[in-house]
Amino acid sequence: MNWTLEVVVVPVSDVDRAKAFYAEQLGFTVDHDTRMGEQVRLVQLTPPGSGCSVVIGYGAVPQMPPGSLKGLQLVVPDIHKAHAELVERGVQVSEVQILGQNPTPTPDPLDNVGFVFFSDPDGNEWAVQQISSRG
Repeated sequence: MNWTLEVVVVPVSDVDRAKAFYAEQLGFTVDHDTRMGEQVRLVQLTPPGSGCSVVIGYGAVPQMPPGSLKGLQLVVPDIHKAHAELVERGVQVSEVQILGQNPTPTPDPLDNVGFVFFSDPDGNEWAVQQISSRG
């Protein structure tokens, strides 16, 4: 049986500001922005190429303090290109960091160990890791 992670709820204080950050600055696709009266709003956004989406909103999502989600991780095939794209989109992102040592540094010594880090406007923390091939 396959178990797939499809949605992660990201706690935010301002849905419109968060939607703009994820859609315009990170380039996530807005799958839907649904309002059910004044008390419920759900916005689902998906990173390019991902099978898992994030949901922001109020009323029908778990109550978590905005900015309390840590350790979300995206994977890209080229960390330098990802870093450049984030910088170009105006995201405050760390420089490329090497965490650990790649046991098989060919074809790319940054595979599995190259990372950048950023936070959304509420302080939810994200990592981006380079994995260009999986054995």
